[in-house]
Amino acid sequence: MWIPSDESQLNFVTAYLAVNRKYQAGTLTEAERATWRETQFRKVLDKTRQSPFYRDHVDHDAIGSLADLDRIPFTTKDHLRSRMTDMLSGPLRDALFYYETTGTTGPATPCPRDYREVIASNCQITENWRAVFASVFGEGYRPIVGLMGPTEVHSFGDTLGTVCQNLNLCNFKIWPYSPVIGFPKALQLLRDHGIEVIVCTPGVAMNLIKAAAHYGFDMERDFAVKAVFLTGEMSTPGLMQNIGSIWGAQVFNCLYGSQEAFIMASVRPDGQMYIADPNYITEVIDPATDESLGETGTGELCVTMLMDGIKPLLRYRTGDMVTVRATGRPGPERLQVDVIGRTRDRITLNDRLFSAYEIESAILEPVTHCIAYQIIIDYAGGADHLEIPVEFSKAARDVPALCRAIEQSCAEVLGCKARVIVVSEIDQVVTTAAFVSWKAARIIDRRQAEPDAESLVSHRMAKRRGY
Repeated sequence: MWIPSDESQLNFVTAYLAVNRKYQAGTLTEAERATWRETQFRKVLDKTRQSPFYRDHVDHDAIGSLADLDRIPFTTKDHLRSRMTDMLSGPLRDALFYYETTGTTGPATPCPRDYREVIASNCQITENWRAVFASVFGEGYRPIVGLMGPTEVHSFGDTLGTVCQNLNLCNFKIWPYSPVIGFPKALQLLRDHGIEVIVCTPGVAMNLIKAAAHYGFDMERDFAVKAVFLTGEMSTPGLMQNIGSIWGAQVFNCLYGSQEAFIMASVRPDGQMYIADPNYITEVIDPATDESLGETGTGELCVTMLMDGIKPLLRYRTGDMVTVRATGRPGPERLQVDVIGRTRDRITLNDRLFSAYEIESAILEPVTHCIAYQIIIDYAGGADHLEIPVEFSKAARDVPALCRAIEQSCAEVLGCKARVIVVSEIDQVVTTAAFVSWKAARIIDRRQAEPDAESLVSHRMAKRRGY
């Protein structure tokens, strides 16, 4: 860990690491937790007085303590897009890194990070991954890690590269969509150097499988991958099961976060994700009423940062549907979270509203060796029904039985008649979920007269995403 020259940053890191040591050990008392949250909330609130946006948006003098949190209006993605650098609580030169959102569905918004934000976010991932690697490989083993990030101005490479550095792990930055690397080179590096962990989106993990078959690699003979860490888009148990069935590896939904709000949760050895509690005040918001349900429940996740950095966000609505549960356990497993899709990805089928999580689970949980799927929704005979093109790997056995299992599951779980069609290749649009949305990548809704704007973006992007 490098040492900052700025005294205020050093003071934050000293205090943060003291709290985090107790938090990781499960010895942080409720009184100590409350003191940390109150102290940091007030520092963050005071820091946002420097933000042109928050000076307009918040009556700072009306907020005396954390008890007044609900007096603060929500911050939304639209605010970030419209106010851009006005969101910052200080000059850009105070940042350590400059990142941006991908800008696929709107203007790319600035997401700089300073020393406080980097240390706090990376600490939580480091300790959780340390425990996960020990559970997979045994204490003291140092696996070789392949990091497969999206773009050069995304935090993926820096963040996870630093986490690997913290854990003393050799890591490769292998971006298959990079014009320098590409899929053949990525696969060759995986094979030749015995890379044991890959970190990527589900779309990349699936395309690596397809590319391996295309370029003549053997999944069982050529690769030493023992763990696949998924991030960047929704990862249901069914999706992880299918990826694991082909890689022959343990699969983890390893991170939940965003460029704007950093890493809000990461995986533990039990395969579940847990909120980075020292870094956030979390609320679950009822998307229908905008009412806060507190820190647990099912609804849209809203976070207030506890790092008084370059871009602290107050009551930021992530747009993601989650279920947050209090486990009753102290320390890093205090608040468990399941990410069940964006609020905008919910779909009505035969007058019932389903989350993306529920729909994907209905399709993938009954089967293995599925490497791609899409859903076509149509309306006929007074009811919605589904046509589901599915692509299986060559290792799949008794494919007709797998198709019947999907059709039965859709009838039971979604209340829809479904017809599964086995195809040899599904459009690359299904790999765009991490950049646009699950719905735009997976759904063709023929009940709509025209495709929506996100669907059009996904189809344009898909033309550049072959392997």
